Amino acid sequence: MTQASLSLKNVDVTFRGALSTHEGLKGLWKGMRRGRASAGQSSYAINALKNISLEITHGERVGLIGLNGAGKSTLLKVLADIYPPTSGSVKIKGHVCPMFEFATGFEMNQSGWDNIRIRGLLLGMSPAEIEAKLPEIAEFTELGEFLDYPVRTYSSGMFIRLAFAVSTCINPEILLIDEVMGAGDIAFAEKAKRRMFEFMDQGKILVFTTHNFSMLQDFCSRTIWLKNGEIVADGATVDVVKAYSAAYSA
Repeated sequence: MTQASLSLKNVDVTFRGALSTHEGLKGLWKGMRRGRASAGQSSYAINALKNISLEITHGERVGLIGLNGAGKSTLLKVLADIYPPTSGSVKIKGHVCPMFEFATGFEMNQSGWDNIRIRGLLLGMSPAEIEAKLPEIAEFTELGEFLDYPVRTYSSGMFIRLAFAVSTCINPEILLIDEVMGAGDIAFAEKAKRRMFEFMDQGKILVFTTHNFSMLQDFCSRTIWLKNGEIVADGATVDVVKAYSAAYSA
């Protein structure tokens, strides 16, 4: 059986588009006097990731750190095969389960039970597999009677409970998490933490972003520091966190 792995080589991701611009207040006023606003177009290009090369192999637990806008979420979405690279190559081996779009796959007017089934199907489970897993998933969420209610009545923490319970019950080979562990109440966070350790004990791949360095050091032996879409450091978590903290300390 082929082991799970992630491989990126010289990956760039650039977002391009056009912005409408007014020709200054004077031009705008002249345009309004003519019955229309004078406007032009200007293009933009945002280099979200720049020349990213990395290898993540079976059994690795990798953290992603960096300031907001550093490219962490973009990198996760490349690893999830959601964003194609503008240039470079991406090779993914194994079943990927992303956990960063909590509204995706939820039917807001359907019950929690129905949404477990829907989300399970989207994650590649068969109807029979979902039905067999229903009691386990329901117990893990601890949502009780709220599973009978439409999910539009749920808080963000309840969404996370439901999404996390379904996504981790399928034993994915590659689990990608974007800040989910920091949400919700303390009791559930501890329960989710134990589930993650069980997952990691099976030798699969975990990649997640966080600003919580205590959690990072609990989960990850390796950490990648991103800045302005580039890798600043990639190594042992304790060393990368130390360098990162020193760079941004007062």
